[in-house]
Amino acid sequence: MKIQFLGANRQVTGSRYLIEGGGLRLLVDCGMFQERAFTARNWESSPIPPETIDYLLLTHAHLDHCGLIPKLVADGFDKPILTTGPSRELAEIILTDSAHIQEEDAKYKRKRHAREGRTVAHPVVPLYTAEDVEQTLRLVRATEYSKPVTLNDNVSVTFHDAGHILGSAMLELKINENGESRTVIFSGDVGQCDKPIIRDPTMLDHADYIVMESTYGDRDHKKTEAVEDQLCDVINNAVAAGGNILIPTFAVERAQELMYHLGRLLYDDRIPNLMAFLDSPMAVNVTDVFRRHRYCMDAEAHAILDSGEELLRFPGLKLVRSTAESKAINRINGSCIIMAGSGMCTAGRIKHHLVKNVSRPECTVVIVGYQANGTLGRQLVEGKRSVRIHGEEREVNATIEQIHGFSAHADRAGLLSWLGNFKNAPRRVFLSHGEESCAEKLANEIRSKWGWSVEVPEYKDECMLS
Repeated sequence: MKIQFLGANRQVTGSRYLIEGGGLRLLVDCGMFQERAFTARNWESSPIPPETIDYLLLTHAHLDHCGLIPKLVADGFDKPILTTGPSRELAEIILTDSAHIQEEDAKYKRKRHAREGRTVAHPVVPLYTAEDVEQTLRLVRATEYSKPVTLNDNVSVTFHDAGHILGSAMLELKINENGESRTVIFSGDVGQCDKPIIRDPTMLDHADYIVMESTYGDRDHKKTEAVEDQLCDVINNAVAAGGNILIPTFAVERAQELMYHLGRLLYDDRIPNLMAFLDSPMAVNVTDVFRRHRYCMDAEAHAILDSGEELLRFPGLKLVRSTAESKAINRINGSCIIMAGSGMCTAGRIKHHLVKNVSRPECTVVIVGYQANGTLGRQLVEGKRSVRIHGEEREVNATIEQIHGFSAHADRAGLLSWLGNFKNAPRRVFLSHGEESCAEKLANEIRSKWGWSVEVPEYKDECMLS
């Protein structure tokens, strides 16, 4: 039995792992690389021949976990893809949007090259197309939480709620080989406890091997109860300055959590009744998925819904789908809140809104999520005074604010708490999905605290599991 690490190793995006055992080759996740230094990997051939993979197990529908599946399918993978019901619906939305962006970007680059008279060695083509996504979705099979799925006589997998985003899962693999049984846990992305809307992450207590994320493995989040206070202050200061509030927004979970907190602030009269726009067709569609899967929500969300109050709507909020509606936002006088994707400012409508607002000193850009190395969002957080958007340099005169506590990831304390629930020491722990310094610091802390065997694999490392 062995595992190979094919993404999110000593960096955050591109989650992908191959585990072989019990007569099967299983791919866990197949995510897109989003850090600028690693995006070339998206275009490389799969390190594993697609036709040799028996199952693909998807922990959740974020692009850095599912974004390369259509390319894998286009290259020859045609076996079952297992994930939860909500993740299947979210993956359809996210991958369809991603294919559209890929196709539009390729079209835009071809036009720009023609306009500039540039000759390129290879034609500009999309990473994958809408047709590839359609073929991918035909392979997806929805599973339920906590119910083992038999893959063959020697291997089963159980999906457990990871509390990260709607439908997110930890994977519990039970593999029999050479007369011995081993349990391998893939944490996926572990959520924070006591977050609004979704349930807390599942606490597991036995594993022989653990593959765990380490995104925030070197630091703790500020107290989550301060989120609304931070958001309140930022909005009121921006309104006093007379500018717009731009919030780069991840369509899944972050958009819904923002609407939840903005609604609470408005109902409590802590912020003025502003026009607010969720300018993301994908986020609007995702919100509909939330409403269809109420069983995934926590007790607090159920109480709000049972009271008859809206959970993800509030007065003044407009859900924007069309391009014309999006462009019309920029003709509004006075302050308004604009939530638009993408969350790291790498694509989507937020870039158009930044072009109109980032050089205006009265405006505010509010960063509410993790920003990977090399992304436009990371440049703004780091205080760059000039950034490149749509091929042109733009001065950054707007106020850049970062609100902590929104993260859908567990922090250092949360990850250690999750590990601390295991009754016996696992044979080995592998840390992935974290920048190198974060993963190494967390590995040292685990070794110091429990004396466990912990590794931080390199890209394409293979490890035998005895």
